[in-house]
Amino acid sequence: MQCIINRRAQFSASHRYWLPELSEAENFERFGPTARAPGHGHNYVLYVSMIGELDEYGMVLNLSDVKHVIKREVIKDLDFSYLNEAWPEFEQTLPTTENIARQIWLRLAPHLPVSKIQLFEHPELWAEYLGNGMEAYLTLSTHFSAAHRLARPDLSFEENSEIYGKCARPNGHGHNYHLEVTVKGEIDARTGMIADLGALQKAVDDYVVEPFDHTFLNKDIAYFEKVVPTAENIAVRIGQLLRSPVRELGAELHKIKLIESPNNSCEIYGADLEEVVAQSQQPEAVLAAV
Repeated sequence: MQCIINRRAQFSASHRYWLPELSEAENFERFGPTARAPGHGHNYVLYVSMIGELDEYGMVLNLSDVKHVIKREVIKDLDFSYLNEAWPEFEQTLPTTENIARQIWLRLAPHLPVSKIQLFEHPELWAEYLGNGMEAYLTLSTHFSAAHRLARPDLSFEENSEIYGKCARPNGHGHNYHLEVTVKGEIDARTGMIADLGALQKAVDDYVVEPFDHTFLNKDIAYFEKVVPTAENIAVRIGQLLRSPVRELGAELHKIKLIESPNNSCEIYGADLEEVVAQSQQPEAVLAAV
């Protein structure tokens, strides 16, 4: 029987986004404040996922051995380092979160049955690498606060209450929504990026956070006048809004995760949005599909 195990590690390091072939003005135009000398630092959190068969002792691997491999191959070089100079690979391709994750995979793969590397630069930004060439995933998280009422306009209050319970009450209720946007793309061989992070953050802010924050979704967002703003439908709409802007940045929208409360969350995948986008002018069809 196969099982996936995960090992957590951490390291503190600094880095700088700077290409010597560009002028100072060009570097700041491309990378913003991250181009400042001598760099900036993070407390990185690393998760190494490994897959294998359970042995007679009920283990995939001896976790003590795993710990020593990760320390030897990764942590001893990266902890309290200036990443641009820590590994030769970072002289060619900048030490972005996604590229660090890829390089960690390449260091560990000869020694461990790695299935995924997940690297958190901070709690609101992380990357995943699955061993697929230069392909990687980048996730940024944000939040917005909004109210909604779950009720179909074609049903009576009693009928809506039967379906949605307390959420059908006429004056609605609110949530502090936590949003995670994951994009997929090829790591650029020079910049180390799959998409311009600043531009990605701006797209999420412009298309989602600013329009949705501190609104009553049913009344303030035209789309939800006929589409019930369940967490699922909100996630679908966010995916619709971000699909094209993300593509314009050279990446693909991979996943939207919307956390409505500690007890409720949903996920939708970009690959499943094609049909929904085609039906975007038919809100009732979208509702029925979700």
